[in-house]
Amino acid sequence: MSGLEISAVILSALAVWLTARRHLWCWPVGLVSVLLYARIFLVAKLYSDLLLQLIFAVMQLYGWWQWKRGVSDQDGQHIQPQRLPKQGLLIGLLAGAAGSVVLGYVMASFTDAHIPWLDSALTSFSLVAQFWMARKYVANWWLWIAVDIIYVGVYIYKDLDLTAGLYAAFIVLAVIGLRNWQRQLPGNHPPAAAAAL
Repeated sequence: MSGLEISAVILSALAVWLTARRHLWCWPVGLVSVLLYARIFLVAKLYSDLLLQLIFAVMQLYGWWQWKRGVSDQDGQHIQPQRLPKQGLLIGLLAGAAGSVVLGYVMASFTDAHIPWLDSALTSFSLVAQFWMARKYVANWWLWIAVDIIYVGVYIYKDLDLTAGLYAAFIVLAVIGLRNWQRQLPGNHPPAAAAAL
């Protein structure tokens, strides 16, 4: 394990923790972490993973821009989470499924990918979850929890135990993020009298 990988793991965990706290700094920290992982995958010649990290870098910039426009508190750093409309849920899940099929076919037909269909599905639904996160939808956490649970199994299967541990930590952080964001939804705030007790 290199110093670069250690830094990438620490920054990735920090970015997810900041996201769970609804803090705007999750995006620049996340951007640095995905760029570090892009470098790691370039050196390791894992070009599909490199491409995914570059897409994540663009998504980090999009999320940062979206959240910066929607900061809701006095310190200018925290956002107001939103409920995902049912139509958005359906569109997101269909997009994830379609992306899984297309990417899975490409990876299974034209590369020597080890588990092309599962890896493609995880990639596709990760992009949906990242988009939902950028749009401040609480549902992103449910999708991240599901994806990360499967990723833990994949990384254990591939003998990537450190990365499996990181994704297990991501599950814990996603549960914390889900609870925190749900409490901040409009209409979920306790009345002032009850909050004072």
